[in-house]
Amino acid sequence: MTIKYTPDHEWIKVDGANATVGITHHAQDALGDVVFVDLPEIGKAIAAKEIAGVVESVKAAADVYMPVSGEITEVNEALRADPSLANSDPLGAGWFFKVKLANPAELDALMDETSYSAFSDHA
Repeated sequence: MTIKYTPDHEWIKVDGANATVGITHHAQDALGDVVFVDLPEIGKAIAAKEIAGVVESVKAAADVYMPVSGEITEVNEALRADPSLANSDPLGAGWFFKVKLANPAELDALMDETSYSAFSDHA
């Protein structure tokens, strides 16, 4: 499995033609305690860089952007029920949604872990 990162602090874990999306440690740290998530509708097709959801914290609200174009195949109902999972386990149980990739080549424009670490150190 490959993990890529966006400049907007989302991660995407790719497994073949499918992927899981969430927010990074940096994003959840900047937001503070997450209190609400608005997740996309299953079956909805969303283009890369469009808003796919919203995360709200005690500090602010932030949009969650679609890293690549695709169709939403699943949302994390556990996260909806317990938004704090985005803080306690952002790269695991705190995932936001799963997507069927429409154009896997779009992944090439995203950062790998090394590039994202350098980027987020200056964000």
